[in-house]
Amino acid sequence: MNDAVAIDVRGLSKSFDGKRVVRDLTLTVARGEIFGFLGPNGSGKTTSIRMLCGLLIPDAGEGHCLGYDVIRETAQIKREVGYMTQRFSLYEDLSVRENLDFVARIYGVQNRARVVDAAIERLGLAQRREQLAGTLSGGWKQRLALAATTLHNPKLLLLDEPTAGVDPKARRDFWLAIHQLAADGITVLVSTHYMDEAERCHRLAYLSFGQILTQGTPSQVAASSGLTTWVVAGADLMQLAEALQRLPDVAQVVPFGDALHVSGTHAAQLEAALAPYQARAELTWTQTQPGLEDVFIQLVTEAGEGKA
Repeated sequence: MNDAVAIDVRGLSKSFDGKRVVRDLTLTVARGEIFGFLGPNGSGKTTSIRMLCGLLIPDAGEGHCLGYDVIRETAQIKREVGYMTQRFSLYEDLSVRENLDFVARIYGVQNRARVVDAAIERLGLAQRREQLAGTLSGGWKQRLALAATTLHNPKLLLLDEPTAGVDPKARRDFWLAIHQLAADGITVLVSTHYMDEAERCHRLAYLSFGQILTQGTPSQVAASSGLTTWVVAGADLMQLAEALQRLPDVAQVVPFGDALHVSGTHAAQLEAALAPYQARAELTWTQTQPGLEDVFIQLVTEAGEGKA
């Protein structure tokens, strides 16, 4: 396996109680890359990540993670993985330092005190080292959980919706820490529902009904969508949205603040359909690149129609 590649798998599939949750997952992730998994609840994100990391054995397929076989060498993979769940799972009646010391003991970390102190400094927890974990805000709890996840110096981090319920500034600070870890060579797999977080990933994949619908860098995903998007601002936008949604060449109309994003899959036909509305003096129209949210709304709509 190429040393520059952290994960290289082909055709991974998994079923539970006869229901296929993931089908034919094929993916390559570089070392030091932040790879995001997006999709609605039940789309197979968490199951996919757990198979890639050796936490769940696939029913079919093959490949390697960190140089180990994802079928036969899962124990070796798990020793190199740090797993951070959505729910805070440390002891709320222990301090920050006590929690990290306890986790370091479980991992059998050498030079435990030095490693714990380094983690506290790296995640900006120094002023809270003696604070009880239960009294921390959501953002600081996430930092503490990330510090605990990295104590054993993993080569791969698995983050399952790590910033759910965290305020925007704490989310931004958390992602700065993630990018620093990636710069140090740690590979990160993250599942998220937030489009701004998806844009922070080096590459991403969108899953629906257990299949990858698209993958690539955020700009590649947007460019390959085939969508043409217009932004319209003006008065009575909700009435306008209702009218536009009835047009056959309009795929979606989505409110964004004080404007609407109007998208279609055929540029010329969309422009022709919008022409009467673009002639209205009270409306301002600007063509723009489709955003990730525009793309994913279209993907989930098309996937739902395909299953109907």
